[in-house]
Amino acid sequence: MIKQFITAALIFILMSSTALAESIKIGFVTTLTTGAAIIGVDQKKAVDLAVEHIGGKMGSLDVKIVYEDDEFNPQKGKQKTEKLIKSGDIDIVAGYIWSHVLLASAPVVLNANKILISANAGPSPLAGKNCHKNFFNISWQNDQTPMALGEVLNQRGIKSLYILAPNYAAGKDMVAGVERTFKGKVVGKDMTTWPTQIDWSAEFTKVKSAKPDAVFTFYPGKHGAAFLKQYAQAGLSSTPLYSVYTLDSLSLPRLQQAKMTGVLGTTMTQFWSPDMDNKQNKRFVADFKKKYGSYPSFYAAQAYDSIFLIKSAVEATGGKVSDTNAMRAALEKANFPSVRGNVRFGNNHFPIQNFYSRKVVVDAEGKWTTKITGIALKDHQDVYAKDCKL
Repeated sequence: MIKQFITAALIFILMSSTALAESIKIGFVTTLTTGAAIIGVDQKKAVDLAVEHIGGKMGSLDVKIVYEDDEFNPQKGKQKTEKLIKSGDIDIVAGYIWSHVLLASAPVVLNANKILISANAGPSPLAGKNCHKNFFNISWQNDQTPMALGEVLNQRGIKSLYILAPNYAAGKDMVAGVERTFKGKVVGKDMTTWPTQIDWSAEFTKVKSAKPDAVFTFYPGKHGAAFLKQYAQAGLSSTPLYSVYTLDSLSLPRLQQAKMTGVLGTTMTQFWSPDMDNKQNKRFVADFKKKYGSYPSFYAAQAYDSIFLIKSAVEATGGKVSDTNAMRAALEKANFPSVRGNVRFGNNHFPIQNFYSRKVVVDAEGKWTTKITGIALKDHQDVYAKDCKL
């Protein structure tokens, strides 16, 4: 009798401790060291803010974020992803800034039958023939933003274009995107070594010789600021510069401090901007600025959205986060408040959404930021979705 009582008591204690410990653990892989850490830190700020906004809860589950640093390196990113999966207690993996890091890491998560949500990288293979039922992207497919820029170039009557971009997965997708929609002539193209090349003097000499109507570029993070500074120093300010993922809330404060006024009025394209007029975005931007003293970047906006997307699925399944099929079905509905307004997933689990033209402006407080000036692509689905068999 005593033995039975002790056994029952132990079972009760175990059940009670299990109930008290119920949580969802999200592994978030991003870049927290090296020169590219400015992006990852902004993502982390947004994730922390999102967790704060949801009261640290998804339904009845406590939320725990486990951050891992990919060190801007595909092999390191894969190792950190393996670490998360092998720990045995990670429910969902999210994050990933860089396409080459994501491509190296994705099989680790997907082969373990776990949900993987990219909060930034959108390489074409994962949107098309290598799409996967458990892979979701909450940002965009790499080609889409430059495709929108190509349409802006057409609208502005640009007839000749010089292209400068880094030679890696995302850089190639950006170039493919702008070339897909731009109707004029590409008079020169340089794909530079990534990430080691930070001097473009040789390329700028070629641009001067080609005399294009405009230059298109894609250089994220610290490379973007260095590129813009050298572009002006090379005497190219009279040649209009159009960019993607180069001028944002991370680079603009530094450019303003350096008094590089030439970037004011510069046009770029993006799916989101701090001035988007919806309740979720207003709260996000206001609280981010209050908490961290700066505008959030689009990297932050996507990371913030990723938490609310996961929350929607957790609550729709009644907290059954280990039921991958149920979680997947709930994620596919995209029934969450997004900073971009309405959003839905295509068959390949990439968003179908608007892309806007934006320009650099000065806000009421004298800070440089971006403002939407029009829609470049409306309700747009990436071109690779047709190759996805989901």
